[in-house]
Amino acid sequence: MAWFLGLGIAGVVLLVLSLVLDGVLEGLFDGVGVLDGLFDGLLSLPVIAGFVSMLGFSGAIAMGTTGVGAVGATAIGVPAGAATGWLAYRLSRALMSDRSGVAPRDDDLIGVPGSVVTAIPADGYGEVLVHLAGQPVKLAAKSSTSVARGAEVWVEQALSHTAVSVRPVER
Repeated sequence: MAWFLGLGIAGVVLLVLSLVLDGVLEGLFDGVGVLDGLFDGLLSLPVIAGFVSMLGFSGAIAMGTTGVGAVGATAIGVPAGAATGWLAYRLSRALMSDRSGVAPRDDDLIGVPGSVVTAIPADGYGEVLVHLAGQPVKLAAKSSTSVARGAEVWVEQALSHTAVSVRPVER
């Protein structure tokens, strides 16, 4: 049973190392022709770690609870380890293929309401605070008329990534 517990612990240690070192261990084999890309899929370190740890822990549980020998514990541990490795593979593929939302563009600023945080002189620059994609963004702002601090404005045009042209909200 000690061997199986050792395998389980070694699998957990390997998983922690693969998470902490995040690709460093896979990078050791880059450029080695036969091994290049070997650890990117079914033989990735998290998959191997899941297999080894489940083989060890389920084998130890089987030996401790049913009294089967090492061969019986291995016969129970290998399918459990294979299932855990397959689940780790599927989970890592799902996480790797997840696409994040599209980054906001300058055109997304047009028509966004905001408030002036630094007064804008006529044909000069001040600062406005707008909410873009749920996040507050502070931008340099230009207006053809002077706009006081605290006034509400609409973005008319994006001048650059950090500057916009605004007009005051008429009430």
